[in-house]
Amino acid sequence: MRILVVEDDAALASYIRKGLESEHYAVDVALDGEQGSLMAGDLDYDLMVLDLNLPKMDGITLLHNVRPAKPQLPVLVLTARPRVEDRICALDSGADDCVNKPFSYTELSARVRALLRRGRPPVQSLLQVADLTLDRVERKVTRNGRQVELTAKEFALLEYLMRNAGRRITRSMIVEHVWNITFDTNTNVVDVYINYLRKKIDEGAANRLIHTVRGVGYELSDRQNVLA
Repeated sequence: MRILVVEDDAALASYIRKGLESEHYAVDVALDGEQGSLMAGDLDYDLMVLDLNLPKMDGITLLHNVRPAKPQLPVLVLTARPRVEDRICALDSGADDCVNKPFSYTELSARVRALLRRGRPPVQSLLQVADLTLDRVERKVTRNGRQVELTAKEFALLEYLMRNAGRRITRSMIVEHVWNITFDTNTNVVDVYINYLRKKIDEGAANRLIHTVRGVGYELSDRQNVLA
């Protein structure tokens, strides 16, 4: 799942990002409201974590800008404002939940999971291709009933492939959705992580699910005649 964090405190944004990435989420960060509004409008996210006190555009204005185009995007607001009226304003403007600063990361993480479980419409939590199953919320993977242990980035890559099962996915598409938007694309990291997944998912299995499409990229499918 991909999360946008809009927070002008760079240290706090980094703290949230590292925590979420350790839980298998792909995370982008915007440090001001204008950037956050553009990213939320142009890219597809499963959830947005939004500070209210932002430079260039405050969080309430950002909500008003984003909500018409993204009515189903879950939004978790962070606020240091102590007044109940401010939290009510955020909720009435389109936020789904609020967390007061300072906060415990474990609480933030639990609220993220809760919003993803009850998303509008509900997030498809279970992905399955043949005998491979991935639980997006509980972050568990099994192949033919055997649990597969994955790193956070391996899980994010497999999730993206399974969400697009049967489609040919380019390396640039994978980088855009699995790594953050500032990632250096001039590396072979996608191929390296595909090989990691193959060893954990396909080795010893009766049929391969992760296929190389020559001249394009990759495809996850139970079809055995994928090669271009």
